[in-house]
Amino acid sequence: MLVLAGLGNPGREYAGNRHNIGFMAVERMAARNGFSAWRKRFEGQVAEGMVGGEKVLALLPQTFMNLSGQSVRQALGFYKLTPEQLIVCHDELDLAPGKLRVKRGGGAGGHNGLRSIDSHLGPEYWRLRLGIGHPGHRDLVHNYVLHDFAGSDRDWLLPLLDACADALPLLVNGQPDRFMTKVAVLTRPPAAPSEDK
Repeated sequence: MLVLAGLGNPGREYAGNRHNIGFMAVERMAARNGFSAWRKRFEGQVAEGMVGGEKVLALLPQTFMNLSGQSVRQALGFYKLTPEQLIVCHDELDLAPGKLRVKRGGGAGGHNGLRSIDSHLGPEYWRLRLGIGHPGHRDLVHNYVLHDFAGSDRDWLLPLLDACADALPLLVNGQPDRFMTKVAVLTRPPAAPSEDK
């Protein structure tokens, strides 16, 4: 069994924020893989499903970002899971919009949600880092992540979310490199038509 946790802030006013791409990704993964209806549990919203022969609990902490670890710890504790059985989906400033990386362990990099999870569980869980780009200066970061994606972002955001959902069985089955490759293929822009000369 695995826990697939998305990071974000609860409430309609935050739903479209860049900081909430973790929520968006997990919601799309659950919807496209036939998970159960969402219900309240572990200070969050949970849905359950089978992916690649593995039981997966999708979790959206409702504690606000800087307390996300409370919800995640409760879920892992209830099912007696280890941090290695946790995949956290979150926004990543240091990746270009539409890019992603999967890694296990590492630092929080100034991300309050990761810092909270680290404080409860340590750093040895899997992270699905979803690139949102950087505003250019650290003083601009707070407003940047708490603002909605621009309309033009839909051109890369929606294909990225769909690709993550479609490639999820590879991630669940412990094949992060193949997962990243499949997402890259699925989100590759169509080649420009060649001109006959």
